[in-house]
Amino acid sequence: MKRFIFAERNGIYIIDLQQSLDFIDRAYEFIKETVAHGGTVLYVGTKKQAQEAIAEQARRVGMPFVNQRWLGGMLTNFSTVYKRLQRLKELDELDFEDVAGSGMTKKELLHLRRERDKLDRSLGGIKDMARTPSALWVVDTKKEHIAVSEARKLGIPVIAILDTNCDPDEVTYPIPGNDDAIRSVSLLTRVVADAVADGLMARAGASNGEDKPAAPGESGELGAEEPLAEWERELLEHKVSAAEAAPEASAAEAAPEASPAEASAAEAAPEAAAGEAATADAAGGAAAAGPEAPAGEAAAEQAASGDAGDAAPDAADAGTPDVA
Repeated sequence: MKRFIFAERNGIYIIDLQQSLDFIDRAYEFIKETVAHGGTVLYVGTKKQAQEAIAEQARRVGMPFVNQRWLGGMLTNFSTVYKRLQRLKELDELDFEDVAGSGMTKKELLHLRRERDKLDRSLGGIKDMARTPSALWVVDTKKEHIAVSEARKLGIPVIAILDTNCDPDEVTYPIPGNDDAIRSVSLLTRVVADAVADGLMARAGASNGEDKPAAPGESGELGAEEPLAEWERELLEHKVSAAEAAPEASAAEAAPEASPAEASAAEAAPEAAAGEAATADAAGGAAAAGPEAPAGEAAAEQAASGDAGDAAPDAADAGTPDVA
């Protein structure tokens, strides 16, 4: 761990946080890709400082977790553990309050309830885990050395917080940090949960027909072997409702734009009607002036003929010699 230590003051080692940021980015990308291709991440943290953060963040993204006690063989002997998980599910279906309907005595129900509580305390966090996980998130590798050794035997990648007393060679994706402080554990566990959430969104987008992340050496639909978690179903429902609401919103925005156009067309209609009426009046005036024009022409012709008649006697008088 010497290469991860920045300095030493009063016997306290200070970790180089700049290196921690680089390792966090690497672990983040690995977790995101693993979950996007259908994998699961098992959260492990049984120390008192990590129990609440582990349970809260794992439930937030629908991942399995162990925060009470690590049972030996939980990974290497998963077939036996899986049988106990089925037994836990059977006990969960019993109604311990209905003594008459159960067909058992109160003492038998009490024993079954105690068995259920014991199994739930040890295996309740992995109740829905159907196979070994794709990766492990571990808080304090010294305390969880059994889980780390089982994961290494099975070739499962381990992402863990490395304190100054840990061995970095045991961890696939180390993150130098303080595993004794509640705030430090909560922060890093939340970062891992955010990476899982991004992977779940990528998996959900791929199931909707978007570009699916391709895992090396695999060609089928990788997320199909696992059912969608409740968190994923809510995300998909939200996306579908948003997609359905988008056309309605665009139509609602287009309606106010269409109404001013209709109003302008309605205003232009009376003006057009008034123009047509004016044209009709002008045509009527021209038609009325049509008969008057021939009358004027007739009067002009009569006047011309009258002038010509008067001029003819004058000319005749002018051509007659004065005999006297």
